[in-house]
Amino acid sequence: MPTNAPTHSLSDVTSSDSTLRRFLHGLPGVDAVGLEARAASLGTRSIKTTAKAYAIDLAISMVDLTTLEGADTPGKVRALGAKAVHPDPTDRTTPATAAVCVYPDMVAAAKEAVAGSPVKVASVATAFPAGRAPIEVKLADVREAVAAGADEIDMVIDRGAFLSGSYMKVYDEIVAVKEACGAARLKVIFETGELSTYDNIRRASWLGMLAGADFIKTSTGKVAVNATPANTLLMLEAVRDFRAQTGVQVGVKPAGGIRTSKDAIKFLVLVNETVGEDWLDNHWFRFGASSLLNDLLMQRQKLATGRYSGPDYVTVD
Repeated sequence: MPTNAPTHSLSDVTSSDSTLRRFLHGLPGVDAVGLEARAASLGTRSIKTTAKAYAIDLAISMVDLTTLEGADTPGKVRALGAKAVHPDPTDRTTPATAAVCVYPDMVAAAKEAVAGSPVKVASVATAFPAGRAPIEVKLADVREAVAAGADEIDMVIDRGAFLSGSYMKVYDEIVAVKEACGAARLKVIFETGELSTYDNIRRASWLGMLAGADFIKTSTGKVAVNATPANTLLMLEAVRDFRAQTGVQVGVKPAGGIRTSKDAIKFLVLVNETVGEDWLDNHWFRFGASSLLNDLLMQRQKLATGRYSGPDYVTVD
């Protein structure tokens, strides 16, 4: 498949607003019909039972188990953390999830709940989900989460600045947040449902990677349109081409609207067919989800026993 990466050097494209704009608008336009057709075609792939069992366990290990509600309490977060560590207490062969994702003020409770396990604590920040706050407030948000022990930060870009063409403002903000993260990994959320076009999603992907994102993420899960196979495929193509151009690997996190094992497996097929095995690991691919884990556990139990469990087999988050 031909690369969509630009052929010129990336060494100076962020030297000024004009060079950054010229670079982003010089990216190849997205063939929307072709993109959606390829995503739909890959979504029809079927996998055999043994591969399905592997895919379900892989998907469980890639879940960022998420609670981002105004009614979140330390008790709810601790319960979610316990579930992340042992998703199925009746079967300790079930892999742990990748992370628990919470608001900054809940990081300490999440860290306590997952202590001694491989589960990471991710915190949304930068005035999530709208991102409407001064940069000083956004950076304080990040620093508070990191100080509380967050391993990962999920930031939102300023969509208003991006859509008005103020690309350097968005770039500088991501760079500043990356610095504030310290050792924590940075996921940059585009809110693809608000970017309107596939061309904008491609530009945002390259902008985020140029600014130092460790992951690019589709959505907050708080708007009508979140992760789709097509926008995730487009972002996977972007990380593939960015690595081909720079040697730097960047992760991808679709978030919002992925609720079933069937959905998750479709996304794993997208990963395998677009970027390959290097990304089939929770260090490089995540699902931002809350209800997805329950369906994965139900399907896992069905494969093991041949029947579905009752409605109280999994906890309701």
